[in-house]
Amino acid sequence: MPNNNLDPYWDTHSNNFIQMRRVNLPNLDQTFDALLGDLEQRGLLEETLVVMMSDFGRTPRVNATAGRDHWTDCYSVVLAGAGIRGGTICGASDAHAAYVRDRQVRPADICATIYHCLGIDPDTTVPDRTGRPVPIAHGGEPIREILA
Repeated sequence: MPNNNLDPYWDTHSNNFIQMRRVNLPNLDQTFDALLGDLEQRGLLEETLVVMMSDFGRTPRVNATAGRDHWTDCYSVVLAGAGIRGGTICGASDAHAAYVRDRQVRPADICATIYHCLGIDPDTTVPDRTGRPVPIAHGGEPIREILA
């Protein structure tokens, strides 16, 4: 499929829909499917945690340049393998994907889930430079609904 000279960038403040449809999403779909398929075929998916996430989502409203800007109130995270129950969904957004409607999950909960899947106690602390204990999961709890 020709990409009309589009670059594979994800910061789509302009031209969001053409960029996603022609470049980003086809590449992501093919790559993610190949990665999970390869890990499963090799028997490595059960011991490998795959995390697909960003540091924010995109505004529910399109801006003047057909783009979507940064939005921290609601976004998706995909976890697979290493103790994640495949095909599960936790939470939901409103009809505009603007705000969490059901089962808010905090970044700290994602962190705690990752540690849990890696076999690390999320309640573990590490000392900072002054020796104070800092919780590695920042008070998060593993997302039990998605764990196998």
